[in-house]
Amino acid sequence: MTDQTIQRIASDTPNVAPGFVQRVRGLSDRAVAWLFIGPTLAILLAINIFPLIWTVYLSFTNYRANQPGREVKWVGTRNYERLLGSEDIWGYLQATAHFVVWTMVLQVLIGFGLALLINRNFRGASFWTTLILIPMMLSPAVVGTFWTYIYQPQTGIFSYIIDFFAGTGAIDMIGSVTLAPWAIIIVDTWMWAPYIMLLCLAGLRSIPDYLYEAAEIDRANALQKFWYITLPRVLPFLMLAVLFRGIENFKMFDMVVELTSGGPGSTTELASINLKREAFEKWRTGFSSAFAIILFVTVFGLGNIYVKALNKVKS
Repeated sequence: MTDQTIQRIASDTPNVAPGFVQRVRGLSDRAVAWLFIGPTLAILLAINIFPLIWTVYLSFTNYRANQPGREVKWVGTRNYERLLGSEDIWGYLQATAHFVVWTMVLQVLIGFGLALLINRNFRGASFWTTLILIPMMLSPAVVGTFWTYIYQPQTGIFSYIIDFFAGTGAIDMIGSVTLAPWAIIIVDTWMWAPYIMLLCLAGLRSIPDYLYEAAEIDRANALQKFWYITLPRVLPFLMLAVLFRGIENFKMFDMVVELTSGGPGSTTELASINLKREAFEKWRTGFSSAFAIILFVTVFGLGNIYVKALNKVKS
């Protein structure tokens, strides 16, 4: 840091003590940088790293948060063994995987399709883009409550539309064991397909026009242009959107609680909902901490593999 910079800082801040200016003058640029980012880094470590370490510790104990005076015993890997050996836990993970996979498939197809349509720059494209983006601006809890009324078998508009086109009569999307998972998938797709569309649209707008002009000179048809130019250029954006949405859907909670509360039975009880019940209804804090660590390791491992594949596509 130069003397001119020190003098300018001192002149701009007249309340700074001369001793402080002298001490700052003797510091290197790297030391000054750490002086500014140090407090922020400490706060981030306290908020993120410490709770993770504490959760890892609790996962090896029988701690219960509703009994703070109870003796905490070290149980080793017993919580993990009970989790991995429980058929119910595997059922919750399977329900979560079903939800994540189908929402990603539908959101990619619909979002990418909408991006291709909006990219044509037809009249009123800006208006329709804004209209399509409205669902993703709403709170998941609000969306869940809103769609609960839409799904009502007797008074909801969804049942009326299905009956009008298919003649099926009143259908109970939320109360049916078969249809309840698809009710959640439909709502999440309606809400977050615009997010996929937005990122894909950014990828489409980044493709230079001369690539398509060169393809036309080579007499490439529309399918060849899409396969060899559009898709490879948009694929990194699409994969990035899938990464973000996949992580969010894996820990989906509020919207599912508002729609089905995990029912009927445990049909739509995702891993995040069961984790909440174990931690704050049954108060099995050590057991739920182990479950949280398993979910964290699963998401982190799959995300790491996916990021490596994304880097290969980008390169």
